[in-house]
Amino acid sequence: MQATDVIIIGGGIVGLTQALALEQSGLKVAVIESHFPDECLLDIPDNRVSAINLASQTFLTRLQAWPDASRLGPYTSMQVWEADSRAQIEFSAQLLHQPHLGHIVENRLLQLTLLARVRHSPHIELFAARASTVSVGEQGVFVLLDNGLPITARLLVGADGARSWVRDQLQPSMVEWDYDHSALVATLQTTEPHQQTARQIFRGKDIVAFLPLANAHQCSLVWCCPPEQAAARLALSDTEFNHAVAHAFDFRLGPCQVLGPRMAIPLKARYSQQFCGQRWVLIGDAAHTIHPLAGQGVNLGLQDAAALAQTLTELHQQGRDIGAFHELRAFERWRKAEAVTMLAAMEGLKRLFGNANPVLRGLRGLGLNLTDKLTPIKRQLAAHALGITGLQAELSKPELSKPQLSEQDLSQPAFNSSASQSQSHR
Repeated sequence: MQATDVIIIGGGIVGLTQALALEQSGLKVAVIESHFPDECLLDIPDNRVSAINLASQTFLTRLQAWPDASRLGPYTSMQVWEADSRAQIEFSAQLLHQPHLGHIVENRLLQLTLLARVRHSPHIELFAARASTVSVGEQGVFVLLDNGLPITARLLVGADGARSWVRDQLQPSMVEWDYDHSALVATLQTTEPHQQTARQIFRGKDIVAFLPLANAHQCSLVWCCPPEQAAARLALSDTEFNHAVAHAFDFRLGPCQVLGPRMAIPLKARYSQQFCGQRWVLIGDAAHTIHPLAGQGVNLGLQDAAALAQTLTELHQQGRDIGAFHELRAFERWRKAEAVTMLAAMEGLKRLFGNANPVLRGLRGLGLNLTDKLTPIKRQLAAHALGITGLQAELSKPELSKPQLSEQDLSQPAFNSSASQSQSHR
């Protein structure tokens, strides 16, 4: 029987970050993960990438887990436009006097960087196994691995993704709905340089994003479309696909060439009505999954990890019970407010731009063009893209060189949120 303080099931980006974030807490941590990525990085970037904003970069940098810059794609501005109305909006990091809004990072690269740090951390024990049974009681947690090893702890953290095994065992009430979208992802070679700009076009039911990679002529494609359309586009030859994607993107970066394989990922919204209970917590995609149209899914999970690390560290230093439900409630209120706001915002945007009503189309165009001319609103959107709005954990608060928003402004997210209200409960 092995005893530890915190068991984290899930050794992906969020789970490994959670373990490292507890490094200075004085707590012993066990991470359980049955499958680790291949450590060989190919010349062609992976299809699965994440847009890591400034707050998450700050968090990872403080954990000494920020990947090597040679494969990162920094982006300094964002352009969004609608095919039907030709309305558009653009904003940049310069609005807040910052060097960039974020980075496009290959998921595997980030996971491997985190894994290397975890393997050299004396407070973390890594188990390359699968959890076969879990028992959660009033006083502790018992996990039996498939290799026969039993582990006990004071707290169980489920960080095992959208199809969470931990969540299935605990069975909290769930809210789910299908986005009727699949994300078709690929890596593209573009004729024109991307100029470190993240671009996205709304075209009927399609949402097409070109995300800048380290190579000035390479972008990660995220093409969200109805599942039957995604399947049809996967079946196209490379030549046919190259023409289709360039046309869907209004040839903004000229003709494109797909590099390597394509894949499609079904999209579904999930929201656990409980993020924690007696002796357990859910974080990241195990607690919530959102539409990728704003690229905030991984950032939301990383901020869960930062908030939980802050909560557990404070509890442990004060000699309080890190696994007691009443002690974890402040964390739950904090993170549920952020998740609900993001879920609602993504659903609202998808419905707004997916509606073909000509009157609504005209209003959308008018709204986008008007917003593009209003600098205060664009500053707020830039702040949201940077991840510096709402209630933040200390580990992820960036040191802004020349903040252009008041402290009150930065405490409010770009979308209306009750996140700040959770501070009153803390």
